[in-house]
Amino acid sequence: MKSLNRSNINVQERPIRVLQFGEGNFLRGFVDWIIDLMNEKTDFNGDVQIVQPIARGLGELINKQEGLFHVKLEGIQAGELVQENRLITCVRGVNNPFEDYNEYLKLGENEDLKFVVSNTTEAGITFDSKDKSYETLPLTFPGKLTALLYHRFKTFSGDSTKGLVMIPCELIDKNGIQLKAAVLEYAKLWDLPASFTKWINDHNVFCNTLVDRIVPGFPKEKIKEIQNELGFDDNLVVMAEPFHFWVIEGPENLQYIFPASKAGLQVKFVKDQSPYRTRKVRILNGAHTALVPVAYLNGFRTVREAVEDKSIGKFIKDTIYNEIIPTLDLPKEELEQFAADVLDRFRNPFIHHELISISLNSVSKFKVRVLPSLLEYHAKTGTWPKNLTKSLAALIKFYSGKTVNESIPLKDDAPVLEFFDKIWQVEELSVIVSETLGRVDFWGEDLRKYEGLEEEVLVKLGEFEMV
Repeated sequence: MKSLNRSNINVQERPIRVLQFGEGNFLRGFVDWIIDLMNEKTDFNGDVQIVQPIARGLGELINKQEGLFHVKLEGIQAGELVQENRLITCVRGVNNPFEDYNEYLKLGENEDLKFVVSNTTEAGITFDSKDKSYETLPLTFPGKLTALLYHRFKTFSGDSTKGLVMIPCELIDKNGIQLKAAVLEYAKLWDLPASFTKWINDHNVFCNTLVDRIVPGFPKEKIKEIQNELGFDDNLVVMAEPFHFWVIEGPENLQYIFPASKAGLQVKFVKDQSPYRTRKVRILNGAHTALVPVAYLNGFRTVREAVEDKSIGKFIKDTIYNEIIPTLDLPKEELEQFAADVLDRFRNPFIHHELISISLNSVSKFKVRVLPSLLEYHAKTGTWPKNLTKSLAALIKFYSGKTVNESIPLKDDAPVLEFFDKIWQVEELSVIVSETLGRVDFWGEDLRKYEGLEEEVLVKLGEFEMV
């Protein structure tokens, strides 16, 4: 079996146009895959330089393979089974700033550099006042980025054309705004010149984004089989689903200088990514959360087996198309296409997604992902959606911690578990429903104020009593 390196693969070397903070599975299976396709299908002509965000990471292994690795897509797309391998050639290598801070700063001297992408976990975009100086390696990702931007600012004497476009992929709302705020905090903490702050504000772009792709990562259990299939000793294979979607909120010209949509990719450049975030939360995440208690109480243990059941499959499809989509403001065709993609993703035979793992902190998830659809549906129609109220009733039953045949391994915050443990010692279902709906700390408001909801949930809960 051949080693995977550039002496065994004829790879075109392109200008490094993207600096990537993070070498994990998601960025390699999502962003690098997209950039690789842009190189093939458009005139983007850009390579990626990765910066290792923590002292110990995959940098040594990636450099050993000279940036080369395969992305293996497996899943269902448009109702068809997809299995596809792609060799990613756009990654040049990994810089480890913990080993040589000056070499890291020199990355900012690259005239071709235009974009910064990142995925440093939800906790990565933060400001730490203990980062007292840019003279030594800052602790946080925004600190490291500020130091590099300042070095670039000085190198090019504040040239307005040398600003960068920051496209963070961290899973937090308004990630670009939060990243920019942290950079400006560091500029203030380090007493950097006002001209630098002006350069940041006027000539650098910080995009809010939304990313969506399930990337299970390295296929440890079947890596030998995959390596034999590929013909290479690739120890960096990334497994991913075929579905991908990237919403980037930024200036209009961004779609031309980062031509992902021109490459036929599901990358959308918008003035406001909020409707797409709402769509994802309500349809994808909301359907997951609404499905879990109903499917689990009916004896199912994975998403796939639940949606492939005739009854549960109809339940979740009706929930999405008839109760969630009517509450959203995007074009109906877009919403229904996204819904079809979601159901394909739920049926993916290569991803073993256990319902019990999705059930973690279900009460807070229901509040954010499902309750807005339930209340908006009622506000628009004057009636309560039968499936979403059924899901709410099932959630209450689920938190009894047991079915007729077994206990349920609940995982949630202690106050939530303590409340349900106590309330389910009461025999009257009406009391259980009333007390649960009245918990303002659970739902953000007393749900008993909505006429008819308490009665509707009580009826539905009665249907689960023999489960």
